[in-house]
Amino acid sequence: MTEVIELTHLCGDCAKILTLGAELAAWRARGVDMIWAKDPKIWDQTAPVLFPVVGWTRDGRVRVGGGAYPLALHGFAWKKRFDVAERRDDYLRLALVDDAETRALYPFAFRFEVEFRLHAGALENSLIVANIDSRPLPYACGLHPAFRWPLAGSSSPHAIIFEKEERPEVPIIGPSGLFSKPIRKTPLIGRRLPLEPEMFTRDALCFLNIASHSLVFDNGEGARLAVTLEDFPHVGFWTLPPAHYLCIEPWTGHGDPEDFYGDLYQKPSMRILAPGERARHGAIFAFEREASVG
Repeated sequence: MTEVIELTHLCGDCAKILTLGAELAAWRARGVDMIWAKDPKIWDQTAPVLFPVVGWTRDGRVRVGGGAYPLALHGFAWKKRFDVAERRDDYLRLALVDDAETRALYPFAFRFEVEFRLHAGALENSLIVANIDSRPLPYACGLHPAFRWPLAGSSSPHAIIFEKEERPEVPIIGPSGLFSKPIRKTPLIGRRLPLEPEMFTRDALCFLNIASHSLVFDNGEGARLAVTLEDFPHVGFWTLPPAHYLCIEPWTGHGDPEDFYGDLYQKPSMRILAPGERARHGAIFAFEREASVG
């Protein structure tokens, strides 16, 4: 049975997390609902957690040591029930360890933890990967939260503002979800990416190897969601027009390139974790509002 765990902060902020998939179901910051109210007719998720791969794999499979395993879009963590490892009023740590089902998809022993910590006006969300196998562990992980768009009820144009100037080109994602060598240009100029639903009719915008360690989702009316990244080199943006959300997705890895046929250890962007090692990747989402607004 899926449990819904509610976190609360002394400031009045709150969040709800599902043990199924360690999915963030709701977050209210400074009196504003930040996560979209899902509509199963459009998309029946709010914030899936991505592990042990990010994006699509060729033919829905990965190859390890000469064997093929049916590991498809974004891995399996978002479909697994997590155990509660630690819980306080404003903090939650959920854990997933390998089992027979996961080893049939991904033949490694691991421990994967998802942390949530409420701060005043902010939510810290971290992913911790531990290799408990005797072999090096190839993995990718990511977050996929769907924030309300428009943000805080704004009727003005929204934009993403990066910390630093970024390349405006992103890979074209093919019909099977693979990353093509051809690229397409986005309307990004310097640090500012104006947002329009039509930008996402072809698929997500995936900015790879960004220079920025932070970005802002700006609502054009003095309110913004500031995102700080810890060891996430890629970020994707995605929605299903005309749905009222924007997914801001920090990733360590990405989908299979169209010309990649190799072993998971050789896949571009995969991390390799030595036996006994742990890695941590995190994001802080902070809702900010100008004093004159509302």
